[in-house]
Amino acid sequence: MDWEVRQDPERLYKAFRFPDFREALAFANRVGELAEAHHHHPRLTVEWGQVAVEWWTHSAGGITEKDREMARLTDLLG
Repeated sequence: MDWEVRQDPERLYKAFRFPDFREALAFANRVGELAEAHHHHPRLTVEWGQVAVEWWTHSAGGITEKDREMARLTDLLG
């Protein structure tokens, strides 16, 4: 998995790049639907041509297997 591990809190991070804002926003919406379906929600930062996705479990204070699975599923949407 090519996700970066960041700290404070420990989380999985990946930036997905797109040719324009419209495609970035569409991807963010797909991630949102995935999150709702699994009752597990990431931090999403949407910018022109890029969406940064961060997964971690607040109650665990860091990365769990569920976060790794959500990252894997997110990759399938990209």
